[in-house]
Amino acid sequence: MNRQLNRSEPMSANVNVTRPSRKKKILIVAANPSTSTVTGWPVGFWWAELTHPYWTFTEAGYDVEIRSPEGGALAADSYSDPDDASGYSAHDLVSLGFKRSPHHAALVERTESIKGVRVEDYDALFVAGGQSPMFTFRGNTKLQDLIAAFYEAGKVTALVCHGTCALLETRLSTGELLVTGKTWTGFANSEERFADSFVGQRLQPFWIEDEARALPDTNFVVDQRFREFAVRDGLLVTGQQQYSGAAAARLVIEALGR
Repeated sequence: MNRQLNRSEPMSANVNVTRPSRKKKILIVAANPSTSTVTGWPVGFWWAELTHPYWTFTEAGYDVEIRSPEGGALAADSYSDPDDASGYSAHDLVSLGFKRSPHHAALVERTESIKGVRVEDYDALFVAGGQSPMFTFRGNTKLQDLIAAFYEAGKVTALVCHGTCALLETRLSTGELLVTGKTWTGFANSEERFADSFVGQRLQPFWIEDEARALPDTNFVVDQRFREFAVRDGLLVTGQQQYSGAAAARLVIEALGR
């Protein structure tokens, strides 16, 4: 069941999406392909965390641009692929349709980098997750500076799932962590334990919940394992995991006043 709470508490994003009177533009940033230093496996972005927000924004009448930190062709985590032999995401018809559309598939086959992004050209930033962010977003000052720039410009700034690991280090121009005094969410320890058990080994170099709870003056919250859950605290929107992308997008739309 969806719930609506105040600005500093978790919200489940049950909002009616209507088309805006002025067309707004969203920048989605998805991770570049990488290799896990833990498993040695190729890692990338997670399909649903890109396609479900994309669908939500475009259905609301927004323009959406997809970029990546370094530019170039993107690759998705195999378990997120509805065509993967595992069948793990075979239910994800939104991602399947995105992949089958030549126009949409091209959006991830050749991305522009975030270099030269003009914050004033967009109404909001949405950072998708996946396995790659755990290896490419930590220490990535270029991406973290972009996140901070959107936030300090008064733009809605959203991150989901493992993409929220960027918030562990993103600092404002004052030197203060962006999440100081904020309520936010990200991939939960219970979900990491499930994933490790599912594949039979450790997957991640660190767990976001552990790292977030070690930070001073911030309120990291999680809901039940693999349940749609998104949080909005002012301009900051976060989603817990892959089932929370559309919920986070709806909160972005709500924050923008449609």
